[in-house]
Amino acid sequence: MRGLFITLEGIDGTGKSTQAKLLAQRLKELGYPVVLSKEPGGTKIGAQIAGVLLSNENRNLCPKAEMLLFAADRAQHVQELIRPALERGEIVISSRYLDSTLAYQCWGHGLPLPEVEEVMMIATGRLLPDLTVVLDLDPSSALERTGGDRLETEGLKLQRKAREAYLALAARNPERIRIVPASGDPQEVFERIWHWVLHLLEKRPLPGSKEVKG
Repeated sequence: MRGLFITLEGIDGTGKSTQAKLLAQRLKELGYPVVLSKEPGGTKIGAQIAGVLLSNENRNLCPKAEMLLFAADRAQHVQELIRPALERGEIVISSRYLDSTLAYQCWGHGLPLPEVEEVMMIATGRLLPDLTVVLDLDPSSALERTGGDRLETEGLKLQRKAREAYLALAARNPERIRIVPASGDPQEVFERIWHWVLHLLEKRPLPGSKEVKG
């Protein structure tokens, strides 16, 4: 049986990595085989691409080149890690996936949405997550948490556009994308995420796991 693919999205500083780890821990406790990954840089080759994308030395990287680098990283991620894990019946959790590119490159930098969507479909072989949780937080609050790589330092205006994008993408894809408030204690935020993961597990139960309860 094919596994499940869950992605965590949101603007910079919303706690995606922390929540991905908490989710992986909960699922493992319930007996699920879990693969925890991220973008960019979820593979060895992807880490090299991420080095270009995140370097503060590359502030002149144009939006189209940036988008294509993300697509290259994603293609490797899907081919090397995500699809094999799903074929083994595992649950893959990734911090960021294609919705990040649509949010930042289309809403943020003005690239045409239909063209970018088609590039992403080519890169991923049209693989979509079973569930995408968008951690939603006011951009001003989120930026206070960030560490300052090239993408994070592009500013409040970009983060506001990206937030608008995530809300718009959720409206377009209500069955896949769920908006979760990211304010408050990390454990409180996690329980909000778990509500939707539990909903997915009830719809798509995987063999060999413990009984799942809320």
